[in-house]
Amino acid sequence: MMIQSFQLDKVYGKKCYMLSARNLFIVWGDTPRYWRWTSLPDARFSEVAELRSVCWLEIRGWINTGMLSPETLYGAYLVFKPNPSGFYGFDYQLVEVSIGIAGGENRKRTVFLDAERGRRLRYQIVPRRAGTGIFNRARFLAPVEAPPVEDNDSLDLQHPKERADEWLEVELGEFFNDGQEDKELEMGVYEIKSGDWKGGLLVQGIEIRPKRTPIN
Repeated sequence: MMIQSFQLDKVYGKKCYMLSARNLFIVWGDTPRYWRWTSLPDARFSEVAELRSVCWLEIRGWINTGMLSPETLYGAYLVFKPNPSGFYGFDYQLVEVSIGIAGGENRKRTVFLDAERGRRLRYQIVPRRAGTGIFNRARFLAPVEAPPVEDNDSLDLQHPKERADEWLEVELGEFFNDGQEDKELEMGVYEIKSGDWKGGLLVQGIEIRPKRTPIN
């Protein structure tokens, strides 16, 4: 079974890798109640991970920097798409992603995995409860805008982008490989704070490829 793929970037001739979902650490990934392994005709690998339902989402991957091209700025991307049969729990939920040398300080940012919501949700729209009416039924007024999501250096909101292969990707961060020493590059995707249940995420893997800005 192929657990990673390799190719050369067509623009710069630099090394690119994709780690398959089977090559990632997924919390509860081998528990059928929470995740299942399936095949899709448009996937690069024989298996993809399908999130059934979890309240603790944690996906991590590693690659040795010696496998990458030296003196190159790389980006890491989660490659995924929603399950057409059902995708929930991500519409208003921010997800934390990170990248950095294992054992060191990782650079973190916050992203949306729901492409539609992510494009327009700089503000969250929440319902206003007006109290309980007759027959003890809750009544709601028109939705209002909650305060904008905090915007600072540690919170870089992004939404998924469609790839040429019709999957989606969201950037986990970037890493400059100086090529001077072999280290373990760690990448992660987390939603472990809200306690909300979420499901319907199809994960193909994590791609590590050169950024389109050449390094001189």
